[in-house]
Formats: sequence, C-alpha cells, structure tokens
Amino acid sequence: MKRVKIADVLKSTQYDIDVLVKGWVRTRRGNKMVSFIALNDGSVIHNLQIVVDNDKFEDDLLKKITTGSAIGVVGKLVQSQGKGQNVEIQAFSIEVYGTADVDTYPLQKKGHSLEFLREIAHLRPRTNTFGAVFRIRHNMAIAIHDFFHKKGFFYFHTPIITASDCEGAGQMFQVTTKNLYDLKKDANGSIIYDDDFFGKQASLTVSGQLEGELAATALGAIYTFGPTFRAENSNTPRHLAEFWMIEPEVAFNDIEDNMNLAEEFIKYCVQWALDNCRDDIQFLNDMFDKELVARLESVLKDAFVRLPYTEGIKILEEAVAKGHKFEFPVFWGADLASEHERYLVEEHFKKPVILTDYPKEIKAFYMKQNDDGKTVRAMDVLFPKIGEIIGGSEREADYDKLLARINELNIPMKDMWWYLDTRRFGTCPHSGFGLGFERLLLFVTGMANIRDVIPFPRTPKNAEF
Repeated sequence: MKRVKIADVLKSTQYDIDVLVKGWVRTRRGNKMVSFIALNDGSVIHNLQIVVDNDKFEDDLLKKITTGSAIGVVGKLVQSQGKGQNVEIQAFSIEVYGTADVDTYPLQKKGHSLEFLREIAHLRPRTNTFGAVFRIRHNMAIAIHDFFHKKGFFYFHTPIITASDCEGAGQMFQVTTKNLYDLKKDANGSIIYDDDFFGKQASLTVSGQLEGELAATALGAIYTFGPTFRAENSNTPRHLAEFWMIEPEVAFNDIEDNMNLAEEFIKYCVQWALDNCRDDIQFLNDMFDKELVARLESVLKDAFVRLPYTEGIKILEEAVAKGHKFEFPVFWGADLASEHERYLVEEHFKKPVILTDYPKEIKAFYMKQNDDGKTVRAMDVLFPKIGEIIGGSEREADYDKLLARINELNIPMKDMWWYLDTRRFGTCPHSGFGLGFERLLLFVTGMANIRDVIPFPRTPKNAEF
C-alpha cells in the first residue's frame, strides 16, 4: 500500500477507505479499552487522530508508542465524531519504526521556551512551532523565485568565496588552507598569501551585489538568492553571522523603478504567505503574536510612504522635542537605529516607509550621488516590528565619480578593477536592493528573534550542529 501524507488525508472527502500513514507520535492518551494517537508527519501543522482498539494489539507494542516515536499505521479513514478534526483513522495494524524513551526524549508534551529549543536545534523542527516556521520558510523561497521568474529576471549565482568586500566594512570570514600556527609574514608584518590555495587573501561573501551588477549589465535583470556571511560581533535578536540574501539588480532602472520593484516584491511575498501558509500563520498568530495576521494584511492595503531622510530626521527631532525618549541620539547625518525606524513606521505613519536620499557618509561607495553633493540615491524599506527589511540604491554609473569615491575611501584598486570595467564599457543607469531572507521571515512568522527563523543559527560563540 502506498503511503499518504497527513496533509492529504486531512483534506480527503473519501471515507471508509483503507490508508497507510507514517509519522511521529505527538501524544497518546486513552484508557484500557481505547487509545487515541495524535500523529504528525511534518506535512501540515495539524495532527491526524489514530483510534486504536487496545484489545486488537499486543501490550508490548502499545508500550512502545510514546511521544516522539515513529510509526506506520494502516487503517480505515472515517468521519470523526470528535471535535477538532473532520477525519480519523481506525487502526488495523501498527508498525513501530523507532522508539523515543520517555525519560530522555526532551520534547515531551509540555511547553518549551524558545531559548531551550535553540539548545536542541537538531530536534526543534519536530515541534509545532518550528514545523510551521520552516514550512513558511520554504514557501517564501518559492514565492521569491516565482516572482522574479514571472517578471523575466534570471537567477544568477554569485561566488560564496570572494576577494572583494562589497560593504567595505571589513567584517569578513577568511577562507584559507594555511597553517595558522606558522604564518609567513613580510617585513611589514603582513601575511604572505602566495602559497595559500587562491594565492591571495580570500573571504566568505558579504553580498553578491557587485557580481550581480556585472550580470545585470549583460542579462538586463537578475537576482541572487544565496548565503552570505558577516563576521560582526553582534548578539542582537536581528543579526546572524550566516544568513540568506535576495539581491535583484536591473539595468536601466532608476531609484523610482527600484522603489516600485521593492514594494511590489515584498507585497507579493506577503500575499503568497497568506494564500499558501494560512494554517501555519494562524497557529503562530494564536501562540505568539495575536496581531500577526492583521499586520500582514495591513501591509497589503496601502501604498508605502516614500520619505526623504532629511524629512524623517525632522519628524524624529520633533518627537524628541515633544518628550519622546530614544536610546540613540537623532541628528542629520546619524545612521538611524531600529528604534528610530520603528517610530516612523509604527507610531508616526502606521504603515511601511521607504526612506530615501541618505547622507553619503553613512552609505556604501557604489551609490549614485545626488546633485546636492551631500546625499545619495539610497532607499531603505522600513517595516513594523523589524525596522529596515530592504536596503538598496541606484548605483553610480559615472566612471570618474565612482573612481573618485573609491579613492576617497581608500578602497584598494586591486580589488575593484573588474567592477570599474562596467563603467568603462557601455555604462548605464542601474539599480538594485538586498533583502535579508531571515528579516522577511521574522515579519511573516511574527517570531521575535532571528535565531528562530533559520534551522541552525550562526552567532558569536555559537556554531553547534
């Protein structure tokens, strides 16, 4: 007999048919006469009830059916008489594939804190909460590919090992085969990489953007979707050392086109979540964040506010003047903190905000400078509960201006010659942005900590599993 997934069984309108289901026991309850097994196979948030006539099964078999054990059940699918489910299975035969000792299996039927579950990240996908989160994570990845494919973008794979620092922050993990206990150095104390695998210093990428620009100026419209790495010693609920990024790049798009694309894209993803993950989202709404569904639906209703940075600073300064307390100071030229971003979104406008035209000093070298000489055509999309969820810009297409900015920031030319070639040979306006996948998942799931939307979080002093 062919196995049927529980997601399909629960949707079935055929009754009095024999089916085979397999999964893990969530609970077993009952009395001497009958047992009720809640079975889940990961395909859906809901459990399937298995009704067992105890007299038809050996006691030794029934004793093995405890929380966490893996079983297969053949039985008759019938309409359920109980509340909470439409169908149930009356078991004919049960096979136990793997037992789970009651005294040592850590996921017994009781509440577990998210902090505790992070310590057993190899087991936490078996909980209802993380089953829901990771099914949503899958659906968001599908939504991203679907959106860009329908719009004629090409999925472009940029290198994970790179010799360039896109952000210019220097917070990169090095990749080397050298013996770290016996490093050769030159007269100035710098490490000699001649005998290393790549013959030069290499690192894990912080962004695929620069290589994505090369592709966009050949293929027209591309997007990347892959892992990125930041060696940033940050222990906040919003930062990871390893995370996934989506970075579209489009030739001939200006900053307005870029903002339109970002808004359309993120609304598409939210709508996809509501259309395809409703049961999982409702579970997370009921268990963790009572406003989750309403917040997701509210994002779809209105156009995002588009606000110059200078105007945003004025609003924040007025709030301070009226007595609002921020932990970090507000002034023109400040790199806004999450608390500032959330004030604009949650308290002032009560809708998502796209902040534009930032001071050039706090933004990356590749952003197109405005005519005022002080600001650049940057854009950050700010969301409730998250703050910045997307960062992007129109790129500087002028060779001389880009070169001047690279020299001004003392970025080594040995790392930039290939990038500058895009401005030497057929340069054109182009724009793009980056969306941290886990930031999107924080918003869609309502989870409060970014460590809870990625299967195995990598943070300072934590590389378990």
